[in-house]
Amino acid sequence: MKDKGRGAPKQHKAAPEYRLTTKQRRYMKVKRVLDFILALLGLVILAVPLLVIAAIQKCTSPHEPVFFRHRRVGKDGEVFDLMKIRSMRSSAPKYKAAQEFKDSTSYITPFGQFLRSTSIDELPQLFQVLSGKMSLVGPRPLIPQERLVHRLRRRYGVYQIRPGITGWAQVNGRVNISDKDKAALDLEYLKRMSFSMDCRILWLTVRKVLRGEDVLVQDGKKSGK
Repeated sequence: MKDKGRGAPKQHKAAPEYRLTTKQRRYMKVKRVLDFILALLGLVILAVPLLVIAAIQKCTSPHEPVFFRHRRVGKDGEVFDLMKIRSMRSSAPKYKAAQEFKDSTSYITPFGQFLRSTSIDELPQLFQVLSGKMSLVGPRPLIPQERLVHRLRRRYGVYQIRPGITGWAQVNGRVNISDKDKAALDLEYLKRMSFSMDCRILWLTVRKVLRGEDVLVQDGKKSGK
């Protein structure tokens, strides 16, 4: 289910690189302060629940590391290590999206399906929001191998801003949209980036997580309730 009245753009014509406006550049400075404060508060509030979740993950998968680091492309095209709570076994192909597996259940850990369906596995990224590598809201950081999306993002100017834990593409289809649609939605966010837009995306993210929409379910199938 997409945000009401919104959908992935249908046209994929080459767009000129978009330059942030002076107002948006000022907002980016305010956004960085807000990101730091909210991420810090989130980590303080979630510290105990995160420890409990990490303990459950370790107990259910004793031979697997609790945390998982993955190379992703961030602001200005710089590669950094994205951190997650591990939801897939170490034997899973490292640079392949879970929705591309023929049978993802053979790789997902016993507790992993719950982590993925609730997006709890993404919470360690709050540390990367604190460090300035990420923002709460922005285009999702992708693996370097997703060349089509990277090429379009560079053309559009998307790498002027920090990647986010959630973003406009995530609340408009997430795993159910094509690479071209994903890049087009990233460009749309870039043009509309503002405090009200970020608040809207955060609200839609919470709603979709609570409803379990647009997440990977068992056997590589996708949920689009």
